[in-house]
Amino acid sequence: MKPKNLAAHRKYSPVSQMALPGFETPFVKQLDPENRWVKFSGIIPWDEVVSLYEKTLRRNTGRPPVNGRVVMGAMIIKHYCDFSDEETILNIQENMYMQYFCGYSSYDPTPAFDSSLFVEIRERLGLAGISAMNDAIAKAEKANQPSIKDMDEENTPQATEKDIENKDIENKDIENKETKSTGDESVDNAIVTNKGRVLYDATACPQEIAYPTDLNLLNDCRQKSELMIDILYKKSDLKVKPRTYRQDARKDYLKTAQKKSKNKNEIHVAVGKQLRYLKRNFGTITKLLDLLGKEIPLDARMLKYYWVIQCCYEQQLKMYETKTHTIADRIVSIHQPHVRPIVRGKANAKVEFGSKINLSMVDGISYIDELSWDAFNEGTHLMDYIEQYKKRHGFYPKEVLADKIYCTRENRKKLKDLSIILIAKPLGRPKAVPEQHVSPGERNPIESKFGQGKRGYGMDKIRAKLKSTSEAWVAMIVLVLNLVKMAGRVPLALVFQYRLWVKKINQQMTSLDNFNNICTSPRFIS
Repeated sequence: MKPKNLAAHRKYSPVSQMALPGFETPFVKQLDPENRWVKFSGIIPWDEVVSLYEKTLRRNTGRPPVNGRVVMGAMIIKHYCDFSDEETILNIQENMYMQYFCGYSSYDPTPAFDSSLFVEIRERLGLAGISAMNDAIAKAEKANQPSIKDMDEENTPQATEKDIENKDIENKDIENKETKSTGDESVDNAIVTNKGRVLYDATACPQEIAYPTDLNLLNDCRQKSELMIDILYKKSDLKVKPRTYRQDARKDYLKTAQKKSKNKNEIHVAVGKQLRYLKRNFGTITKLLDLLGKEIPLDARMLKYYWVIQCCYEQQLKMYETKTHTIADRIVSIHQPHVRPIVRGKANAKVEFGSKINLSMVDGISYIDELSWDAFNEGTHLMDYIEQYKKRHGFYPKEVLADKIYCTRENRKKLKDLSIILIAKPLGRPKAVPEQHVSPGERNPIESKFGQGKRGYGMDKIRAKLKSTSEAWVAMIVLVLNLVKMAGRVPLALVFQYRLWVKKINQQMTSLDNFNNICTSPRFIS
C-alpha cells in the first residue's frame, strides 16, 4: 500500500515573526524536477510552437510583442487549471513553477501581460493555429518515444551461434528467391502499407449561455432596441423623446416569465405582445435614422446588434404565425448569434447550444478533424477524416474503430477498397452463434476523453464570446488533454531508456567475463 503524504509538523508562531524579510524562500534552492510544470516544459517543442505563434504577428507596426513562450505558456496554464483570464495572470505572478514553465530565467513579481490580451491572442491564433501547434507537439512526442523496433530488440532473447548460422542460410535462400522474382513484385513491395489504429467520435461543446426561450429572446431584443432609441434620440434635434412603452412591456414580460407553470396559450400570448412592442421600436429607430441623414451614429457593435435583433424578430414572427418551434439557422442568443442548437438525443440534455466537433484519437493523442457551428452527420464525412489522417501521418490507418453512425454501406465499401479494416458490427442478420466483432470497452478511450475534457477542463462551458475565440478555446482544451496524456508517458519512456542502458552494461560485463575466462584457461596459459 502506498504511504500517505503526511502534512509537515509546524508549530504555531506569533504573528510578529511572519515578517517578509525573515520568511524563507525556496529560490536559493533547486526546483523540484517532479513538478508537473517542469515535466510539461520538457514535453513541448517550444521553438516550433513559438515559431507558429510569431507567424500570426505583424512585425512592421506597433511595439515589440510579448515573448511567445510566455503567451503560449499562459494559454496552456489557463486551460489546464480552468482559470479565468484574470486568475491566470495572478497565478503566474505568484507561482515560480508556472514562471519556469513560461520560460522565465528568474522569479519576477510583475504581471506577465494584461489579461485583456487573451482575447486578441485567441482571435489571432484561431482553430488552425492551435491545431498546427497540437500537431507539432504530437510529432515531437512521437519522435522522443521508444520505437517499436527498439522494444522488439529488447524483448528478443540473445541469439546463439547456431541461430546466427541458420539465419544466414535463410537469408541466402531469400536472396536467391528475390533474384528469380519479376518486376511486378518489386512494385508491390514499394507500396506503403496501412499503419495504426484510429478512433472516431463526435460531441458538442456547449457555450455558457442562458437557456434560450422565445419569450426571453424577444425581451432581450426589445431591451436592445430601447437602448438604440436612447442613443439616437440624444444625437437628434428632437425635443420630445419618442414613446416606447418600456414599462408596460416589462410588466407584460414578467407577468408570464415569473410564473412557475405556464401553459402554451399563455406563452403564445406573451410572445405576441413582445413582438408588437418590438415592431413599434423598429419603426421608431427607422424614423430617427431618417432624421439623422446618411450618417449612422451607431458604432460597429450596436450596428451588429441591430442586424441581429431584426433577424431574430423575423424568425420569431414566422414561428409565431405558423405556431411552430423550429426554423433554419435559428438564433438562440443575440450576444452570440453564431451559436446554433445541436440535437444530441442525450438523456440529460436533448439539445445543446454550441459547436460540434469530430475528434480522432491515435495512440492516445487527439486531433480535431472538424469543427462546425451547424449540426452535421459525421458519418457522411468519414472519408474526409481518413484523408486527413493520411495527410497528418503519411499513410492510411490499418484499423478504424467508430460508432454505428459511421458504418454505412458506402463507407464500408470505400474502406475495403483502401484495405482498411473497420472494427464494427457487420451488416445483415446476426448469426446463430454470436461472434465478438468489437470487444466491450474498445471505444472507451475516446469516450473518456470527452468526459475528461468536459468535467475537468471546461469543454462543457465555453466562456468565449466570439466565433473565432470559441474555436480557439476548444482547440486549446484538446491540446491540454494531449499534454496530460504525454506527461503520463514520460516515466514509461525513462524506464525504457534505463532498461536499455542496463542491458548494454550487462552485455559489456558478459563480454568482459568471457575474456577473463579465456585468459585464465590452461590452454591460453600454456
